[in-house]
Amino acid sequence: MNQETYSAAGPMHRAGRCLQRGLCQFPSVMALLAVFWASGALFNVTAQAGFSVPARLAPRSLLIDAVSIDNGIWTVGERGHVLFSSDHGRTWRQVQVPTRTTLTAVTFYDDRTGWAVGHEAVILRTTDGGESWIRVHDEPDDDRPLLDIWFQDALNGFAVGAYGLCLRTRDGGTSWEPVRISDDEWHLHHMARSKNGRLYIAAEAGHIYRSDDGGDTWHSLPSPYNGSFFGILPLNEDSLIVFGLRGHVYRSDDGGDTWYGLPTNTIATLSDGIILSDGRILLAGLAGTLLVGQEENTSFESIPGPGRMGIWAVVQTPEKGLVCFGERGSVRLDLDR
Repeated sequence: MNQETYSAAGPMHRAGRCLQRGLCQFPSVMALLAVFWASGALFNVTAQAGFSVPARLAPRSLLIDAVSIDNGIWTVGERGHVLFSSDHGRTWRQVQVPTRTTLTAVTFYDDRTGWAVGHEAVILRTTDGGESWIRVHDEPDDDRPLLDIWFQDALNGFAVGAYGLCLRTRDGGTSWEPVRISDDEWHLHHMARSKNGRLYIAAEAGHIYRSDDGGDTWHSLPSPYNGSFFGILPLNEDSLIVFGLRGHVYRSDDGGDTWYGLPTNTIATLSDGIILSDGRILLAGLAGTLLVGQEENTSFESIPGPGRMGIWAVVQTPEKGLVCFGERGSVRLDLDR
């Protein structure tokens, strides 16, 4: 385990997590990452080894996950890029952190306490609102990236990733212990909690897992599809949807015991989903795909997106716009429908 601290870099202005939780499975995305890794033009080669490098074009780089909190938006991506916007995605400030590895997910419990995860099983933590981060876990010789992180409160959380990797903390991320989800080694892409307290994991090859005891034990749910799921979106009580490859979306109203398909009229892979402020469901994915549906009678219609840009994450702004994150950084959109 490694533990290092670094303070925030100065302000940066916008110059103009790979699926959000399934980065390692897509050759085209890995090819894109190889181009970024091979290019030294964007970086100051004299920067301290092991720390992310201040980059003028970081807001245009591959951004894989994002989270909105009361005072702004945090996003993470390739080369350890961690960016913050206090003006709903109009401008961005890069924060230097103690890793250069690709970061795939970020979460905040409150405005001061947050975590980010990525390749080499790296886990970063901040307790001062993102102004400084420490590395609380990493495994440089482990080829299993972490793909998502979820916290119930400031102390108890899980990080999940490739080949069945699951880590648990009970002390706010200072120490982590391995957790067995199943005997298989399917990639674990996304974790979510329903309003009644059940925990769910969306996984590779159609696998869906549920815990009814706060993550102490897990069991596999019957699956409606053998392609990978990249996200789970809890609705009310035992209702939830899962989404993933080729535009497949399924809904369950009994905690995942039975499922039925929802029409989407797309074959684009879906990578992220949120509940909008008006109660509608928004799903986002490759080829600039944005789908909106009603929770009560869930059928989806396409709305204009950011061109052909692959979207790995999306957040809604207080002014009811959207910020999409992906292979070209971040793009702001008006949500006028």
